[in-house]
Amino acid sequence: MTGDGDRLTDDISIPSFGQALRRLRDERGFSREHLAYSAGVSASYVTLLEKGERGNPTRSVVEALLRCLDTKAPLTPTDRRHLFDLAGLRVDDAPTSEDLYDSLTPDQREALALFEPALAAYIAPGGDVLDANDGWYAAFPGLREDRNIFHWLFGNPIAKLVEPDWQTEARLYVQWLRMTVGRLPDDPALATLVSDLARYPHFRHFWSEGTVDFTPPVRTLRLRNPNSGTIREYNVQVGPIQCETHPDRIVLLLCLPL
Repeated sequence: MTGDGDRLTDDISIPSFGQALRRLRDERGFSREHLAYSAGVSASYVTLLEKGERGNPTRSVVEALLRCLDTKAPLTPTDRRHLFDLAGLRVDDAPTSEDLYDSLTPDQREALALFEPALAAYIAPGGDVLDANDGWYAAFPGLREDRNIFHWLFGNPIAKLVEPDWQTEARLYVQWLRMTVGRLPDDPALATLVSDLARYPHFRHFWSEGTVDFTPPVRTLRLRNPNSGTIREYNVQVGPIQCETHPDRIVLLLCLPL
């Protein structure tokens, strides 16, 4: 690590523990000395953490830092989990998208067609579409070829036509991706994805905002039919599917027409 996260380009980097800690400290107006004293560590140690020049802190140190930050303004559950993830306090393996696709059972694949008229897809952590029904691909033209939601959102011009709330949606997806990278810091595919997406100016802008969020289990999405121009609302439901070999790695994304 070379300070503030592994460099990808001049203006975008993989999130690091030190980067997140500094943001939370600055937001609360704490000096490094005050944070260090309250957490029972040295100011020089906090400086090295924020510069990425020390290894990951222990759970007890992270908890002490969080307690101090909470005294000024309570951290959100999202920021709290993100900080633990970035400290490497959650271990996970890194299956490829091909591994995840192979882990889908025949019943799970057949279920996609049964969800019609709902749009249904199985999604990997980095946004790869592992499998989807015909309704899904009809509603998101070009995604079958792009295969990845992020590359479709930022690299396919039709995405801005299909999604009337494109900027809001794109920003949310970037926030979810930052959260996923923090949760799975050892997944090389995610680092490669972020590096690839850095070619898109809008992605770099949203990424530089530094915010994270959980993927909500239920939300509303508006989609425009590119042929008729008609806009339709969907109730979007997201949840992990049962997978013994790779638990919590595949989500089912359902868009139920309203």
